[in-house]
Amino acid sequence: MTGGMEPFPPTSAALEDPNGLLAVGGDLSASRLLEAYKRGIFPWYEPGEPILWWTPQPRAVLRPAQFHESKSLRKFMKTTDWRVDYDQRFEQVIEACAAPSPGREATWISDDMKAAYLELHRLGYAHSVEILDHDCLVGGLYGVKLGKIFFGESMFSHAPNASKVALRALCELGSLGGLSLIDCQMPNEHLASLGMTLIPRENFEMELKNGITVSDIGSGPTLTSAYVSSPLDVQLKVVREQM
Repeated sequence: MTGGMEPFPPTSAALEDPNGLLAVGGDLSASRLLEAYKRGIFPWYEPGEPILWWTPQPRAVLRPAQFHESKSLRKFMKTTDWRVDYDQRFEQVIEACAAPSPGREATWISDDMKAAYLELHRLGYAHSVEILDHDCLVGGLYGVKLGKIFFGESMFSHAPNASKVALRALCELGSLGGLSLIDCQMPNEHLASLGMTLIPRENFEMELKNGITVSDIGSGPTLTSAYVSSPLDVQLKVVREQM
């Protein structure tokens, strides 16, 4: 895949090893990213590599209503005075996700990736969930929402339970507001403990076809639409009121 808007190959052409590698190259323009997400494809690459596009088999997903809240997390939620915000500190969240951490000196969230998702946020497609302790950002996550699907990109935690609380908030709001699926991309133990499951790529793509409509993605030079112009919590509350 080269520059411009050359189409992605069919996802059935993705490699088995490395699992899900579909294409190399292209760019991180908003139009290409939206086309990729609509088809269940996402970018992930290390510094110094070309842009790599992935669609793993099977796919890690979380259904909002099936979020697993452990007894310890339930107890914590009864005592904490943390606050949840949406789309108020998107840039801070992506910077925190990109920051080096113990055992991870390098990060895949490059300056180009940050710029691309900041643009998607400006257009209304990328959203953040923010956990605040007395106005201090202690945890959060960000991703892309198209229709009934939230494509999770990354999360961070500067305090115990903070990323769990962020995902819990997204699931709680989403289950009431029409989100049918949260894409977790690749499995890990942390997400599995919170309710993540694996489904075949074909099933995942069918979920996308059923959950994303033409009106969920704007058209023309701006790519904006009335539907995506409000913060995540406002969008989902409007959907809930219409249900």
